[in-house]
Amino acid sequence: MKFRITIAIAFVFCLTSVWAERPGNFRVIGPGGGGAMFNPTISPLDVNTVLVSCDMTGSYITHDGGQTWRMFNLRGVVNFFVFDPQDPKTMYAHATGLWRSRDGGETWALVSPAPSTVRGLKMNSDHANETILAPSDPLGDIYAMAIDPADSRALYVAAGRKENPSLFVSRDSGEHWQKQTELLANVRRLWVDPHSQSGARRLFVGATNSLAVVTGTSVRTLPLPAAATDLSLGFDSAEQPVIYFISKRGAFRSHDGGASWRECALRGSGAKIRAIATSLHHPETAYLSYSDLSIDGKTWLGVAKTTNSGEDWQLVWKESSGPANNVHDDWITDRFGITWGENPLNMTVADQDPNLAYGTDLGRTMRTTDGGGTWSGIYSRKINNASWTTVGLDVTTTYGVHFDPFDARRIFITYTDIGVFRSEDGGTSWTSATMGVPDEWTNTTYWIVFDPKVKGRAWSVNSGTHDLPRPKMWRHTAVSTYKGGVCRSDDGGKTWAKWNGGMDETAATHILLDPTSPVDARVLYVSGFGRGLYKSVNGGRTWTLKNQGITQSEPFAWRLARSTNGTLYVLLARRSEDGSIGNAGDGALYRSTDAAEHWEPVTLPPGVNAPNGLAVDPAAPDRLYLAAWARAVGQHGEGGGIYLSENGGKGWQAVLDRDQHVYDVTIDPVDPKILYAAGFESSVWRSADRGLHWSRVPGFNFKWAHRVVPDPQDRDHIYVTTFGGSVWHGSVRGKDKPVDIATRALQPGQ
Repeated sequence: MKFRITIAIAFVFCLTSVWAERPGNFRVIGPGGGGAMFNPTISPLDVNTVLVSCDMTGSYITHDGGQTWRMFNLRGVVNFFVFDPQDPKTMYAHATGLWRSRDGGETWALVSPAPSTVRGLKMNSDHANETILAPSDPLGDIYAMAIDPADSRALYVAAGRKENPSLFVSRDSGEHWQKQTELLANVRRLWVDPHSQSGARRLFVGATNSLAVVTGTSVRTLPLPAAATDLSLGFDSAEQPVIYFISKRGAFRSHDGGASWRECALRGSGAKIRAIATSLHHPETAYLSYSDLSIDGKTWLGVAKTTNSGEDWQLVWKESSGPANNVHDDWITDRFGITWGENPLNMTVADQDPNLAYGTDLGRTMRTTDGGGTWSGIYSRKINNASWTTVGLDVTTTYGVHFDPFDARRIFITYTDIGVFRSEDGGTSWTSATMGVPDEWTNTTYWIVFDPKVKGRAWSVNSGTHDLPRPKMWRHTAVSTYKGGVCRSDDGGKTWAKWNGGMDETAATHILLDPTSPVDARVLYVSGFGRGLYKSVNGGRTWTLKNQGITQSEPFAWRLARSTNGTLYVLLARRSEDGSIGNAGDGALYRSTDAAEHWEPVTLPPGVNAPNGLAVDPAAPDRLYLAAWARAVGQHGEGGGIYLSENGGKGWQAVLDRDQHVYDVTIDPVDPKILYAAGFESSVWRSADRGLHWSRVPGFNFKWAHRVVPDPQDRDHIYVTTFGGSVWHGSVRGKDKPVDIATRALQPGQ
């Protein structure tokens, strides 16, 4: 079966994000938060409507002031949002292109490049990042945008080459664009002066080293006293601009349109300023995010506020050794302390209310409604004294969903950055479950395995290195320095103990239990990324490295599989995204028929160098399903998808190549005819005939999926783990209808 990739222009550029109408009723589960959030943006017409982005392709919208959020996906990382100042339903976002919603964020359509100019998508990086291919696109990259405050059809963008951008204007809502003037390099922000003449607007363009004042084709460039990392602007009661910017030197303000600057001073010394924001209509009020501020022998972080245009500042959020009394976080501070989320990465202030401000950081979105008097987390909701549930603002990478065989309501999710979480109520609420895991290992729990015969007993594999096997993690860091190993629990995952005797520190990424081994002498296998394969014959008390026959040095052992006849398989991740390192950089598949004492190579399918996952048919031990990742070549990559072998790996057949970036393949534990696959192309795939034919599961559209885990309580439902979007849960029986650009992006050919 062979497919070709085509772009269905009629459908590919419309995206829907309505959770209530999503096929299969897919929803996100977990504790909420957990990863870096950016670009909080408040509607100038409705303070309860707010947008937030993250670095994991998800974006989020709330219409109730942060009580609930809905995730939507524009197939790329959003770097700015802009609300229409006239129409509360219209908003813009820039990700892979410039997108617009006219219905309050429910559906999105591509504005630039124009859909008629699009000739395809380039998707060959290790993260399957997308570039829209439009040869006649007049804008190229877009760095900042503003909308005329009196005319929704008038759009201004700074676009083009980063080192030599230009100002473009559209008078028809983005249908056509005209270059107005050239700008200086590294534009960051763009504002329209609402008090300037409507036919000849004055624009302020903030760049790294300068502020440009543009009127028509006239450009007046004013140098900044230091390189700016963030800028914010508002207009005072005299209709004059008040401008703030921050740099490594500190914070600065101007009351004369950038002609002169004064430094903003915080009491104390050594402060590092990370973000600054003011209110468009109340610029006398501004907030800045600081850390490393030394006062009276202590070091503080938090937020400072001015109400007199930067003349002096008060520390309205001030934390040092513990949480401040006026900062009411959700679960992150209680679990990890104040330095985990840190001080805000980005901030925003409502145009119409200077007392309303948001700050986003490495794990949270925080909000004040009383001018900084109190700050509250709005990414999670407490269920009882110990457990939390998401409100829809999830930025977490997940590897597996794991079920206690003795308690159907006890579920675990293995996470990056926040370790492992446990639910005692079937997934309704969650609590951190890394108590006893060594501190240097708590960042990531990659997998959990339960003893099927001993109630409460489980093993976990953990590491201080996250996001494996993505090359970004080992490209600049020696794998020999990775910390991690095995822990065991005997109380159902409530507490853990290090269980690592004889095992070198390693990024332990997978653990497999031999169910035929004696209960009092369990045989376990662990993949150590950069070490190889470890084996224990005494329930994990001691471990021995078993690499005989594996020829790679520092083998990137990633995943394990075992057939019903006892044959073991270990997958080695590749070192090279495009094969440029040669055979030594390619991934590999090995097999052992003597319990890991010896290994022999299994030939990969032609053109494949990145095996990601392997599943073995429980009814036919020689029937193998291999998930592979494309080499980063060409427009879409090559050598990825799902491959089938019916003879133990002696020969392979490509059975799914519509998706070239497949992360894993899963066999339904009840019915081996049913298979699932997921990857980084916004799709979950299902086969009902042992992998021969595949169809997309409607309703799932997160860009980066990891793997599918069938729901043991309902065979029509699945869990989907993701890279940055937590865990999705929904039905495979949803009506097949277009819910996003992924639905029609990849079409079967002849």
